[in-house]
Amino acid sequence: QVQLVESGGGLVQAGGSLRLSCAASGRTFSYYAMGWFRQAPGKEREFVSSISRSGTNEHYADPVKGRFTISRDNAKNTVYLQMNSLKPEDTAVYYCAAKATLSYSAIYDSYDYDYWGQGTQVTVSS
Repeated sequence: QVQLVESGGGLVQAGGSLRLSCAASGRTFSYYAMGWFRQAPGKEREFVSSISRSGTNEHYADPVKGRFTISRDNAKNTVYLQMNSLKPEDTAVYYCAAKATLSYSAIYDSYDYDYWGQGTQVTVSS
């Protein structure tokens, strides 16, 4: 069992930045690829970014490429999402997820993920 707790969400003006964190506990963190997803009101959950278990491979959704950066610190059992140049359309609840794997891929479908956090709200005002 892995517990994931997101933090760092909040209210920010368009053009601003936020850094989300997801702290993991329960199992060896380096055995898990990690992903960030988001869900806006009235919309389906969508992929944002993911990172391989070693951190060497990253994957981004097109809407966030060049603005968001995913990283991880396996010594701290934490994955981060640095969000810059935020737009009102980035407003959503952001979730982190963990995928147990022996692979070093960063690309998985949402249903492949084994554990999910409770989410943190990000609101970007115009």
